[in-house]
Amino acid sequence: MEKRLPVSMKIDDILQIRLANQQIARTTFQSPAEVVSWMLAMQAQDFAGAKWSVALRLPACREQDVDDAIAARTIIRTWPMRGTLHLLAADDARWMLKLLAPRMIARAAGRYRQLELTEKVFSDSIDALSAAMDGRKVLTRSEVYQVLEKSGISTSGQRGIHIIGHLSQTRVLCHGPHQEKQPAYVLMDDWLPATKDIAGEEALATLALRYFTSHGPATIQDFIWWTGLTVKEARLALHLVTQELESIAVDDQTFWMGQLVPAASGNAVYMFPGFDEYMLGYTNRGLMVPGEHLAEIVPGNNGMFMPTIVINGQVAGTWRRTIRKDTVIIEPKLFKAISSANRKLLISAAQKYGSYLDKKVVMAAQD
Repeated sequence: MEKRLPVSMKIDDILQIRLANQQIARTTFQSPAEVVSWMLAMQAQDFAGAKWSVALRLPACREQDVDDAIAARTIIRTWPMRGTLHLLAADDARWMLKLLAPRMIARAAGRYRQLELTEKVFSDSIDALSAAMDGRKVLTRSEVYQVLEKSGISTSGQRGIHIIGHLSQTRVLCHGPHQEKQPAYVLMDDWLPATKDIAGEEALATLALRYFTSHGPATIQDFIWWTGLTVKEARLALHLVTQELESIAVDDQTFWMGQLVPAASGNAVYMFPGFDEYMLGYTNRGLMVPGEHLAEIVPGNNGMFMPTIVINGQVAGTWRRTIRKDTVIIEPKLFKAISSANRKLLISAAQKYGSYLDKKVVMAAQD
């Protein structure tokens, strides 16, 4: 079969197409479940930020709408890859965990030995929690720990969270609806309806096609980092779907994506949470963040990403919020002065965030 030559583009084109493919510049969806399914997985260790990531990809969405989707069991939160919490569509949770989580479990073996977490401990934990949580019972983390302690299973020294993580990665538990502000857990098989099981090359092909379609243009290095696959597995996965993707050449790198779509036109300003897929879906964040400002996005290089203001695909600053009873105060910190037109677009982006929280927006003055 004849090999197609990649289309040549510039970095700005890449970023504009990503904004479109990630459903940010435009969206065809109406519900949180549709967005999460399209994105395949959305990083969610910051639960509040993850819910905003979903909502900003919809024309009108409130925080309660995302909570309702989780309560309705169309979206779940669990640890499918990279040892990091993600939001997944219910239909994707089991096959993605089956494909990707074993790598995380294998890498945790040394830590399990340090904490004396044996297969018997995990098995006894399953027995105790299965009895306590039968019938879709939702337990907070402290309640899970209480059940384990009463069964003679110590949760001290990070043992408890590692037990929860392991049982989630092995498809026993998953996050359920928050109980007030506390994370809570359910038995996955009680909570989620039966879903199609895919494995092997079908699972690899599905993973690659949906990642590059939703996150593209992206490189194979992006795909390897995002999924945690080995280089060999990632190359096979991409090979299986190459004929369904478009390739783009930029600075001697090949980027892959689904059907080539026109980039969004006109100025656009967005307010992202700290761990949005627009930043975290790729290895090279320097494409969208000026090098001299990378340290401001991840202060102290400690892995904690600041919420960002993005103008026409490029990160132009950061922002903070302060929640009051009926208002949310937005404090932008821009890298440099912006035009009056973009200032109005920033206010509109803040107003969308205020509507999401059902609160009035107060814009603080720029430092």
